[in-house]
Parts: sequence; structure tokens; C-alpha cells
Amino acid sequence: MSLQAFLVSTGVVAVSEIGDKTQLLALLLAARFKRPLPIVAGILVATVFNHAVAGALGAWLGTAVDQDILRWVLGALFIGMGIWALVPDSLDDAKVDEAATTLGIFWITTVTFFLAEMGDKTQLATAALAARFAAVVQVVAGTTLGMLLADVPAVFLGHMFSEQAKGSWVRYVAAAIFIILGIMTLVPGLLPTF
Repeated sequence: MSLQAFLVSTGVVAVSEIGDKTQLLALLLAARFKRPLPIVAGILVATVFNHAVAGALGAWLGTAVDQDILRWVLGALFIGMGIWALVPDSLDDAKVDEAATTLGIFWITTVTFFLAEMGDKTQLATAALAARFAAVVQVVAGTTLGMLLADVPAVFLGHMFSEQAKGSWVRYVAAAIFIILGIMTLVPGLLPTF
């Protein structure tokens, strides 16, 4: 079950992050500061902290809520995230410029990524996956890796990557993954075990 939690978490977040506001933020920071290592380090720290909190909350909910109720709530949540994934993200880069004047690149990245992830679909997905699989460490490791798989190339490839990632097809793929995961959660036995 722990390998499954890790793999599903990695895949769900990696796909859903493409075109997300945090990927746009990575592109913006890379274009403005041209210092990829502190940006990547800030993304890692912010993601681990944010997803650890979400994973712990999800694991607690997984034990505190009746499993049948939890299954229906999680299934509906995944389907809702699929619908949410269809809405394109935007980013106010003026706020990034203003904050960058007083903070270093690492800290501006850490703070902005942490705040951008608050209530975002990947944070909610982390909580839902932790509740679904009851494997917090594997889920947080998977969602963090998924975030890095989507955002680190954006940092290193800058504008080139942003041009390749444009297009509504990415949102449709992410939406389909969330909706399929929701259906698989609602119907016991559909999610394969590894």
C-alpha cells in the first residue's frame, strides 16, 4: 500500500501542477532572478512543510471519521478537484516584485510558494490522499516529488517551458485524473494495490 500511495501521490500532483499558479510562480521567479538553486530550495522547503501539515490533517481525518463517510467525502473531493483543475490559474506578479525588494530569493520563494499552496488543489489532494491511503510519509514524499517534477523544469527552462505548457489539454488531463481517482475512491476495489 505504501508504494501505491507514493506513486499515486506523485502522479496526481505532477500532472495537476502543470499550468498551476505555483508553476507560473516558478517561471516568474526564474525569469526575474535567474538564480535557479535558491528558487528550487525554496520550492522544496515550502512544499515539504505545506504538504506535511496537509498530510497530517488528512491522516487524522482518516482515523477520526467513519470510513464509509470518508470514502464518499474523498470521492466527492477528488471529483471537485477535477472540476477545479479545469479553471486556469493566474498570478499577480506585481506582488512578487514588491516582496522581492525586502526578502532574499530563497525566502521570497519559500514564503510565496507556501502561501500559494494554502487551500490549493495540491494541498487538498495531499490531505485527501493521506486520508485515503493512511500513509502520511509516502503521500507527502510523493506529492513533494510531484511538485518538484512539475516546477523544477519550469525554473530551469524559464520561458521556453511556459510556452510548451500552454494549452487547455493539460488542464483536461489533470481534471480527468482527479475525477477518475474520485470514482475509484467511491467504488471500493477499483483502486489497484501494489
